Formats: sequence, structure tokens, C-alpha cells
Amino acid sequence: MENTLKKIIVGSLKNAKVFDITRLDVRSSSNVTDEMIIATGSSTRQVKAACRHVLIDAKTQFGTIPIGIEGEDVSEWILIDFGDIVIHIMLKSIREFYNLERLWSFSNIHEEEIVSNIEITIASQQSCK
Repeated sequence: MENTLKKIIVGSLKNAKVFDITRLDVRSSSNVTDEMIIATGSSTRQVKAACRHVLIDAKTQFGTIPIGIEGEDVSEWILIDFGDIVIHIMLKSIREFYNLERLWSFSNIHEEEIVSNIEITIASQQSCK
């Protein structure tokens, strides 16, 4: 099975137990990136850990590093820019406030919800105790 960067990123986010992972295909509306992957973390610690997972997995499994990273210092919203793919990892309150999916809804984008159920995350966190 071929490891694409997108698959590695999504796998990394799933392993970090973030939820509401959504992929937006914005290539028809953006000249900056082709896809956005948006995920929600339950704490700043989890947001930062998910970012670290993505960075490590992208480097070790795909041999690439991001063009840039923003927001690691506060870790309420971290943006990781791989050029063709931009990842947003946010706290739930930040994601609800900015609602990036709605902002991009004016254009003809393809939205794919990858992991939507927070109960999966909650159940897995409880099983770790």
C-alpha cells in the first residue's frame, strides 16, 4: 500500500485521538493549497501532541517537513503547511468560532468527514485509564 502524505496525516491525527477530522478539497477555490484537513482536540496539550505526531510521521514515513507551522506557542489553533495540504488542529471552541467549513462553503468544495464521532475519542481515552 502506497503511503501518501494525506493518509499519513490522517492516520497521525487518528492516533493522536483528535476528533471531527474533516478534509476540504479547495483546489477549485484556492491558489494557495489543494486540501485542508481540520481536526479538533480536547485540550491544548492534545492539540500540540497531535501536531508533533503529524510532524514526526510526515518526516519518518514520507520524508518531508512542513513549509511552516503557526500557533504552537499557544496551541489553541495550530496550522501546519505542507504546501498542497494545510492542516488546522484546533480546540473545539476555536473551531466553532471560526467555522472554517462555513467560510469555505461559498465555493464549490468537496468536504469529507473522516472522523466525526467524539464518543470514539472519549471511549478510547477512558480505556487508557
